[in-house]
Formats: sequence, C-alpha cells, structure tokens
Amino acid sequence: MVVALNDAGIISVGLSGGILALLIAAVFAYQVLQKDRGGPTMKRIGDIVHQGAKSFLHTEYMYLTLFVVVVAIAIGILVPRDQENLAGLFTAICFVVGAFLSASAGYAGMAMATSANTRTAQACKPADSGLAAGLAVAFRSGAVMALCVTGLGLLGLTILYVIFSGDLVWQYLSGFAAGGSSIALFARVAGGVFTKAADVGADLVGKVEGDIPEDDARNPGVIADNVGDNVGDVAGMGADLFESFAGSIVACGALAGGDQARVALPFWIAGVGIFCSFVGILVVINFPNIKSAGLEKLLWVIRAGIFVAGGLVLIATIIFTQILFESKEAWELFFCVLIGLVAGIIVGVFTEWCTSFTYAPTQSIYNAAKKGGAATVIIQGLGVGMLSVVVPTFALGISILACNELADLYGVSIAAVGMLSTLGITLATDAYGPVADNAGGIAEMVPETELTEDVRERTDLLDSLGNTTAATGKGFAIGSAVLTSVGLIAAFMQQAGVDTVNLKHPVVLTGTLIGACMPFVFAALTMLSVGKSAQAVIFEVRRQFYLAPELKAKLYTHEEHEKNPLVADFPAGGPFLILDGQISDKTTSTTYTRKNAKGENEQLPNYDAAVAICTSSAVEEMVIPGALAVFSPAIIGFLLGSWGLTGLLVGSLTSGFMLAITMSNAGGAWDNAKKYCESLKKTMSEEDYKNWHDAVVAGDTVGDPFKDTSGPALNILIKLMSVVSLVLAGVIKKQSDSYGVGPKVGLDASGVLIAIIIFLAVFILCVLSVIHNGKGSKRRAEASRVFDAKVAADKEAAKAAAEAAALEAGAGGGAGVGAGVEMTNLGGDEPAAKPIVDAADDATGHHGVEVTIGDEAEAAVAEAEKDA
Repeated sequence: MVVALNDAGIISVGLSGGILALLIAAVFAYQVLQKDRGGPTMKRIGDIVHQGAKSFLHTEYMYLTLFVVVVAIAIGILVPRDQENLAGLFTAICFVVGAFLSASAGYAGMAMATSANTRTAQACKPADSGLAAGLAVAFRSGAVMALCVTGLGLLGLTILYVIFSGDLVWQYLSGFAAGGSSIALFARVAGGVFTKAADVGADLVGKVEGDIPEDDARNPGVIADNVGDNVGDVAGMGADLFESFAGSIVACGALAGGDQARVALPFWIAGVGIFCSFVGILVVINFPNIKSAGLEKLLWVIRAGIFVAGGLVLIATIIFTQILFESKEAWELFFCVLIGLVAGIIVGVFTEWCTSFTYAPTQSIYNAAKKGGAATVIIQGLGVGMLSVVVPTFALGISILACNELADLYGVSIAAVGMLSTLGITLATDAYGPVADNAGGIAEMVPETELTEDVRERTDLLDSLGNTTAATGKGFAIGSAVLTSVGLIAAFMQQAGVDTVNLKHPVVLTGTLIGACMPFVFAALTMLSVGKSAQAVIFEVRRQFYLAPELKAKLYTHEEHEKNPLVADFPAGGPFLILDGQISDKTTSTTYTRKNAKGENEQLPNYDAAVAICTSSAVEEMVIPGALAVFSPAIIGFLLGSWGLTGLLVGSLTSGFMLAITMSNAGGAWDNAKKYCESLKKTMSEEDYKNWHDAVVAGDTVGDPFKDTSGPALNILIKLMSVVSLVLAGVIKKQSDSYGVGPKVGLDASGVLIAIIIFLAVFILCVLSVIHNGKGSKRRAEASRVFDAKVAADKEAAKAAAEAAALEAGAGGGAGVGAGVEMTNLGGDEPAAKPIVDAADDATGHHGVEVTIGDEAEAAVAEAEKDA
C-alpha cells in the first residue's frame, strides 16, 4: 500500500512525537521535583551545585549568543541568492533556531539533573526499597534530558519544514543542524574542560596531597567537580546528540531527491521512536525485584528497556515502510533501519567489553600496574584504546556497504535515523549517570545523621552502573556520528555537484591530509586546555588549604585508631577529625573564617571561587578549538574548491573516528582499572595496594581528559565540519564552477580572497583570545610562584619553631610541640601566629606556619583571586 502525502502528512508523526516528548518530560520533571530533598546539609550542597551549573551555562551562553549572531550574519551574506533572494536569510534563521533549541535542551537537562541529585540520594535511604527508588528518580531525570533533546529537535524540524516548504527547504534546514552542532561543540569543549579541570584539581590536591576522601565536603574543588559532571556529561552530551538526531534527518531529506515518501520516513521513525523510548523507560523504572541487585543485574535492567524500545521501533518501521513504499523498496528500507540499530548495539556492547572492569581488557591494565607501575599502565591503556577501534570500524563499514547496496546513500542516512530512533532511552541511560555520581558525592559529604553509610553503598552501585552506561553512551554517540556524517558528506557532494573525486588530484590529496590532521590538532588543544585550567584549580585548592589547614585534617576511624592510637578513649561512631591531639567537635561540614590576601574575611571552604575559576577557564579555552572546527571548512572550500573540501571531510571523518574511539575507550578503561583495584583492596597488603593504586590513578588522571573532553568532542567535530560544508555547498559549487572542479593550473582569485578574509578574521579572533588568556595565565603563574615561596618559608619556620621548642624543653622528644602555627594577620609586617596543633602533627599531617613575605605576595595572590 502506497499513500499520497502532503506536507501535513509528512510531518504528522514527527510533530506528534515531538509534542508527546515534551509532555512526558514535563510529567517526569514534576514527579522528580515532588520527591524529598533530604536534610539541611543536603539541601545546601544541592543548591550550591545547582547555582554553580546555572552560573556556568549563563556565562557560556552569553559568549555563544555573540557567536551565533556573527555566524548567522556570515551565512546570510555567503549563501547564494541565485534561486531565492532570501535564501541566505532563511538559512540564517534556521541556524539561530537550531542553536537556541540545542542550548535550551542542554539547559533543561542540566537544571533537572542538578535538582535530582539530592532527591536521588534521599530516595536511596530505605534499606528495603532504596536501590529501586534511587534508580527510578535518577533515570526519570535522565529521561527529561533525553526527551527534551528529541522533542525540541523534532518540533523545530517539523515546524520549519512547513514554514519553508519548497525546493530549497533542505538547504535552509541544514542551517538548523549547523546551529545545533555549533552549540554542541562549544558546550562539549567548555563542559569537558570545566569538569576535568575541577576533577583533576580537586583529586590531586585533596585526595593525593591532602589525603582526604574523594568527595569530602572540606575540599574546595569538590563542588566544582560535581557541577562539572552536569555541564559536561548532561548539557554537553545532550547538545551533542541533538545535532546527531537533527543532522541524520536533514541528511535523509537532502538525499531523498524530492520523493515525498522518503522525506516522510525519517520523521515518522523519529516520531514513533519517542513513544517506543517512553515504553522502554517505563520498563526500567518499574523493573521488578531489584531491591538488592548487583551491577550485572542492573545492567540487564537498562538493556531490557533498550531492547524493548528497539523491538517496538522495528515493528513500527515495518508498518510505516509498507504504508509508504512498494513491497521491495519497503523491505530494503526496513533492513537499513535494522542494520542501523544492530550496528549501534554492536558498538555499544563492544565499548562496554573494552571498558568494564568485569572483562579482560580493563583487568589487563590493572595487571600491568602490578608488573611495571604507572608507565606500563599508560602503555597498556593506550594499547587497549587503539585495538578497540577494530570492531566498531568493521561494524560501521559493513553497515555502510550493506545500506548503500540496499538503498544507495539514502539507506546509510536512514540507518543513522534508525540507530538514533531510540535516543529517548539511550540518552537517558547516559544522562542518568552524572545524577547518580552527584548523589554518591552528596551522600559522602553529609553527616551520618542525614544519610548513613549503607546509603552510600547504594548510590555507589548506581554510580558504577552510570559509569558503564556512560562509556557505552560515548561509543554510541561516536558510532551515530559516523553514519550521520557519511549522510551529510553525501548530501554536500550532491548539493555541490560532485559525483566523484579523483584521488590522484593534488587538491584532493591536500584536502585529505589537512582533514586527517584536524582531529589531532583539536584533541591537542582541548587536552592542553584541561591542563592549564587544572593548574588554576590546583592553586586555588592549595590556597584554601593553606589558609585553613583544618580542611585537610585526618579523618580517623575505629580501624585506624586500633592500628595507630592517637587518643586514649576513642568514642563510638565516627570517623572523627583529630585536632590538637584530641577528638574535635568540628565536622566535615564546619566552615572556617580566615583573612585572605586582600585582608577580607573569607568563609572556607569557598566553593564559589573554584567554580568561578573553572567557568572562566572553560569559556576562555573553548574559543580556539571552536573557531578551528567552524571556519576550517569555509577556508578550505573557498581555497581548494569542492574537491578539496570533500577530501577535508573524508580525512577528518576517518582519523576523527579512530582517534575518538581510542581516546574514549582508553580513558574509560583507565578509569575502571582504578575502580577494579579499589574493589580488591581487602585482598592485598597496604603496601601493595598503595603501589598498585598509585599506578592506576596515574592512568586515570591521563584518561580523564581523554574520555570526558577530547574524545567525546571529536565526534561533534566531524559532524560540524560536514554540516557547515552542507550549508556552504551552493556557494562552494559556484566558486568551483568558475574554474572547473578542482583547480588545475592556478587558484580562483575570488575564492582565494574570501578564504584569506575568513582566515584573517579567525586569526585575529584567536590572537585576541590568546592575549586575553595569557594575561590571566601570567597572573596565576606569578601568584603560584609567590605561593610556593610562602610554603617553603612555612616549612623553614616550622622547622625552626620545632627546634626552638625542643631546646626549650631540654629534650629531643618535644620536637613536635608547637610546630604548627596559624596566620591571623596576612597584611602586617610581622607574622602574628598562634599554635594550633601539638605533638600529633606528624600523625595528622596537619602542620605549617603562614608567614607574610611582603607586599609582593599580597598583591600577587589578590590579583589571582580577582582574576578567578
């Protein structure tokens, strides 16, 4: 049966699905917000995380608004007007709408995730039903993100399709995909830099140097770490898959060749996929008998929901294809959708096998730590990451060949739509992870009067599930990006009038080589950005520990007291802080007032300072990688023509895919190798555990920006370059036609001139960004130098004080007495100090003297605080 379609029929299922998605998201959000937020400490921490995430996105979106306006104007000028005088304006409008909806979806998901973290922790409280209740709350919040992405994406595309219906509608809608992709890139890069700078800074100073627990509330960087989980893994991932979702539909429409049935099919599949995903979500949150489930059973709960959703999509696809096409073509397109779903499952399952510590690849990294330390851990992890590209490459390669054989390149694009049809649940499994992670951190930070230790065990289990699903989600995102990019490149070639390219032509080879190097340059820039930003966080955490050494006082448990008694009578309960050789009445929630370098009273820990540093660093560092991705297709296209730009896209797709898989899987394997070592702590001696754990922590530190910053951003890079090329296809074709496809003797004068103008504009932008960042970096470096000098002076003063006390006591046994003093006046000429710790200093690691070394220190540290 074949039905005739008008515009209303084409978008009917998609429009209905988009509206349904937003209605379900509103219901889920209401259900989550009705849950109890917990005690006062939980509420306070939750509010800080929520406000920090909002502050970051407000700052980021302020910069992106300027970017969107500038690019929209450029699109309006560059897009040709041969067939339609308003083509540039219409494409620019779609670009702005796509950017706005992508940003809105990310913001909605972030707001929901930061509202659900305390509620998830509180829901885990009941011993008999806490695990199931916590999973339901966290998964509903993740579903809000996923449904906002799919709902807003479908609504935007369907409404714009009706408004601009005509011969050039897919040129206009390519602007929509480009707008979403641009926001996705900046959100992913800035969010990734934020989260990893906070993570590395908080862990290195707090956990490694300060020897305090990972999520201890006294660590000034711990809130920034929790904020980063949301802005990177929720808002960033949501914007990423928004672009894949929209881009796959745009590629199908552009390759449909005006066939109304082929135009309707991606809208219908995406629309019904929302309903199918809703059913799968209900399966997860209502799954029976998970009160005391382990990790493997929880994984099968998630898989059950995904399999149900995928099965329903296949049934609906059979019905739709039979309605829209003749029998033979209907089955061919159905098998394309089936191939896309299967390819997504293969990539996801193989990613899980490479990164989960229950399987051999990750365990081999832990075994490398036992044999050779940190160096062999890093070597083994890189090897695992590189080998992990094999199965996804063959899976996607076979999928492309099969789909092309069945339905040409339209079949490849509809396979991408099929892979993304269940995005409503697959993205929920990813967005749920940061919520569970935050819930575990909050459970660690609050006193036991609000949440007991067994609650942390349940949140840890949900967090472990989230880590596994996050790794799978990253693999899925990369796989879908490849199929989407193939469709977009094919659409570009069609719009640019390129049927074939000659691989022997120097223009093609040059474009391919430039494209192949782009992902490496992009990954390097983002890695370096994390390093620079982390240094700023490290300095800030050290500064606060320096002003209030109590923040890193040792927490002692009964078990540690039995091994190393510090007080005569150790009370029940705990752990407790040991200060002045006594059990302290202070807790990990206690704040301390100290005078900072500006002479102002400062409440410590000051979470806002670390969040502000991460925000400013992330926004600054996103400029150059973003400009590289957005403007390089325009420069190469005008310089080398459509053949050269095709080579650029193919080169970036192949190398970007390989590098993204390598970095994401290596980082995930390093992370889980650390968790595997920690899970075996009770089976090894303390010395072995310390040596092996230190080795896998080194790998995890390297892997953090691999898996959470550079790797995930690369799939956006290859999509963004493809969709920007599609937007510019008409003008690139016009330039190429003026001298033939690919120059043979010389370059086209007008094309070279446009390329030079774009290059100079981007170059000036990047130079200004480097100058601005350089000023802040110099101030932070100077403040860090002065800070290190003060610490060295402290050690000398502490040593002198200890020796003086020993001489005064007339015996060497008193050497520890009075060794620690606290600065009470940083602004005077003479240090005013008072004893704060006695002979227990060496056991607690709580020592140090704060001294003033002159106006240089005060000015440098004050300037650094101002810069933050």
